Amino acid sequence: MYKDPSRWGFTFQSYVQLTMLQNHMSKCAKPVQMMERSIYSAKYVFVENLYKSGLMPGADYEVLTEWFNWATNNLDFHVDQIIYLRCHPETALERIKKRNRKEELNITLEYLQSLHERQEEWLIDGCYGKHTEVLVLDAEQDLKSMLEVFENSRNKILCL
Repeated sequence: MYKDPSRWGFTFQSYVQLTMLQNHMSKCAKPVQMMERSIYSAKYVFVENLYKSGLMPGADYEVLTEWFNWATNNLDFHVDQIIYLRCHPETALERIKKRNRKEELNITLEYLQSLHERQEEWLIDGCYGKHTEVLVLDAEQDLKSMLEVFENSRNKILCL
């Protein structure tokens, strides 16, 4: 996907929307279900980024947008809260490099900067409307400090 987003963007994002819908619609026996990403982040961050970057043709964008609109208007799923772990693109790139995952080797700072812009448009600026509460946590800290942030925000995170 990262090597040739023009070729694989539509296919990959179609699959992402499908799997996100499956996750949203799955029954959960626990009172809290957490997901790393949602159908909303797929659309408002990744699909929008591909389109605005000129890497997704208008026809592909319209198909994904129509599918997203149909799903969000006709299927019964609800997101109680979005937790935005906000960090600078430079910090994200540094962490990606430390992870050293083969599939992430081609991720550039420019790509992360454009994703960051899309996240800010969606979660901070409200460009696509407000779908749910957004809890913003500063993720510019090391892991030990982040554990403390999570613990201090526990009740908010768990919607208690």
